Amino acid sequence: MTTTRRRLLAGAVLLTTGLLAGCVVRGDAGTRPTDTPSPGNGTPIAGSTDDSPMDDEPLPNDEPLPGAGDGDASGTRPEGSGGPSVALARTDPLPDLPVEPAVSVLEPTGSGDSPPTLRVSLTNTSDATVTVGEGRAVRFQYVTDEGGHVQLLPAEETYAVAGEDCLRLVEGVATTEEYRTEEIGPGETVEADVRLYALPTYDGCVPVGEFRFETTYAVGGSVDELDRRAEWGFAVVLD
Repeated sequence: MTTTRRRLLAGAVLLTTGLLAGCVVRGDAGTRPTDTPSPGNGTPIAGSTDDSPMDDEPLPNDEPLPGAGDGDASGTRPEGSGGPSVALARTDPLPDLPVEPAVSVLEPTGSGDSPPTLRVSLTNTSDATVTVGEGRAVRFQYVTDEGGHVQLLPAEETYAVAGEDCLRLVEGVATTEEYRTEEIGPGETVEADVRLYALPTYDGCVPVGEFRFETTYAVGGSVDELDRRAEWGFAVVLD
């Protein structure tokens, strides 16, 4: 069961035009108390940690990103040089919560209308039903990396991009502010697929380098008792 609170909000990229996303709520709807915290800028999954070192050198044909040196991006993939690929670099230790997040790479290479795709999940490891929020954030939907270079968007939606091998959004994606909560039964797993896009603020194409995503989980016995919180995230490498 999903519960929502709705108020129009500018998307992760503050543009006056954008696609309206995240407006459809599945399941039973209700209203969260007014003191329920907002998920912020939005930000599920059986986890394993790969601590292998990453190669930080850009590809030979890479050109510098505008504002290179900010965040983790080390360059940008020129248009026409082939689709980008993604690999999981590392995941955080599991949070001290009765739910277990994880992430895996579903489609490592992207092109055209099929960007690189990740699968995120959240498993209730307790013997009681738990409520989690915010519903989109725990699935890493509409979450932007910490450096502000790339964004994770729901795989079931399509978005206009700059070119077949240039997975840069043409315009920003607007969302509504809805604090969604969801009940997860004992041993149950919820999951979602998200795709990687470059934000439309780039002059170049798809950025390359390491990018970290993080979200906050609120967990409780009911929608009115989300009294346990923890952050969890992961890093990917785009090349």
